[in-house]
Amino acid sequence: MPILRLSDLTWEEVQRLDRGSVVVLLPVGAVEAHGPHLPLTTDGVIAEGMARTAAERLDRAVLLLPPLPYTTAGYAAGFAGTISVQPGTVSALIVDIARSLSQHGFRTLALVNAHLDPAHLASLHVAVARIREENLLAVAFPDLTQKPWVLRLTEEFKSGACHAGQFEGSIVLAERPDLVREEIRAALPPNPVSLSTAIRAGRSTFEEAGGLRAYFGSPAAATAEEGRRTLQTLGGILVDSLAPYLV
Repeated sequence: MPILRLSDLTWEEVQRLDRGSVVVLLPVGAVEAHGPHLPLTTDGVIAEGMARTAAERLDRAVLLLPPLPYTTAGYAAGFAGTISVQPGTVSALIVDIARSLSQHGFRTLALVNAHLDPAHLASLHVAVARIREENLLAVAFPDLTQKPWVLRLTEEFKSGACHAGQFEGSIVLAERPDLVREEIRAALPPNPVSLSTAIRAGRSTFEEAGGLRAYFGSPAAATAEEGRRTLQTLGGILVDSLAPYLV
C-alpha cells in the first residue's frame, strides 16, 4: 500500500483520499544533545525510520505527517543546542493536531516516539488520554519503556544505558550515516551508567547521571546492521500497537 507524506501533497490530493481508512503516523522527536557523535535530531531520525518501517508492513494506505521536533528535553538542557519546551505545550499541540485530523475525516492516528525523557513521555500519555476523552479518533502510542514493547528491544536498551550509545547509534548509522561523526564515535569509550536507574534515583540531568558528554552506553559498538534489525523490531512494535484499531 502507498506511503504518503503530507508535506508532499496538495490539499486536493488529500481531499481525494479515503481518509477514514488511512492510518496517520506522527513521528515525535526532540532537539537534544546526543553525545559528540550524533546529531541533535537523533530521536526524530529514529522515529521517522520506525514510522516508515511500520508503514511498509501495513495493509492499508499510510499518511506520514511532518515530524514534531520540539518537546521536553530537560535532562539535556545544559548542553548547547538542546531546545526544551513545557510538557503542557507538547500535550496541547498533539491534541490540536488530532482535532484537525478528526475534522478532516481521519480516524486512526499513531504517535511514533523514540525520545525517552520521563516528562516528555508523560506529556504524550496526557495527550493520548485527552484524545480518547474527546473521542477525536483512535490513537495508538507504544511507550517503548513499558512492557510488552521494551522486552522486544536490545540488551543495551533494556539496561537503560542507551542514550546515544549502541542502540541509537546503530539506527542512525542505518538511516543517516552522513550525520554520524564516525571518527569521534569509533573512539568513544563505553559509559555503562544506566540512565534509567539514575532517573529513578532522583538525578535530573545528564551531568548528574554521569553523562558528561551527553551519552550513555557503547557508541563504538554501533553498527548499521544492528540498526536495520532494530528498525524492523520497532516497526513491528508500531504495527502491533495499531492492530486493535485496524479490525
